[in-house]
Amino acid sequence: MSDKLNKYFEQHKVLYFLFNFVLIVSLLKLFQVTAYPDANFSEALTSGNIQFMLFGMDDELGGLVLTFYLAFTAIILSFIFGSILGIARWSDIKIFKIPATLFIELFRSIPHIMVIFWVFFAMPIFFAMVFNIKVTSSALTSAIVAFTLFESAHIAEIVRAGLNSMPKGQFEAAKTLGMNHWQTFTLIILPQAYRRMIPSLVSQFVSLFKDTSLVYVIGVVEFFRAATIINNRIYMSFEILSIVAIIYFLCAFTLSTIAGQLEKKVEKQINT
Repeated sequence: MSDKLNKYFEQHKVLYFLFNFVLIVSLLKLFQVTAYPDANFSEALTSGNIQFMLFGMDDELGGLVLTFYLAFTAIILSFIFGSILGIARWSDIKIFKIPATLFIELFRSIPHIMVIFWVFFAMPIFFAMVFNIKVTSSALTSAIVAFTLFESAHIAEIVRAGLNSMPKGQFEAAKTLGMNHWQTFTLIILPQAYRRMIPSLVSQFVSLFKDTSLVYVIGVVEFFRAATIINNRIYMSFEILSIVAIIYFLCAFTLSTIAGQLEKKVEKQINT
């Protein structure tokens, strides 16, 4: 029965989305009715609160828009830097491989929130002590840098795994065509490897989007921080956090669905 149900939902993604959405809303409603009947969503969902959670203040970008800005900026930067690190670790050139390996293992071994604190508090001190430069970074800049450093280490491993998955025959075939090592890597190996990485990369980016809520600890007024600010003002935790959970679900589920579709498409292309 469960296999048939899973197969049905795989073929009807919209129904699967609606099913999960209705399930979450129903559970929240059940909790409200049984444990918190005084909940008042209309009071929490005023136009001012909605605008602040979605866009921030009039003179400063914030809320959900800032969350997307932070996520997509970090995605682009970490993809570029992570690709360089992954290629460096995959290569046999020790002058590139050793530093890349140390960087990857360091940032994969520490919690994400520690990286955020390091960049925000320790980076200005580091530049002042080592380079005698006074650096005053904003909370948003620190968040982008922290996400780039942390996610680059994980993306680098995805890139390395993608390169290792390429069959050795690809190198030999390119060599018989008269291509040198650089042409073989850039024109033959890397494009195919990236195609194999797409599902893992998209899944990592979905995780990055959800992790953006961590930057509230350094004062970035992204979506979760904006919601907590409203909650601290009106003291309606159930209503506010329920809204936050639903919106995060809508965004993350949509991205996860895209990841699933890409994975199937890539597997079909590889198998054919």
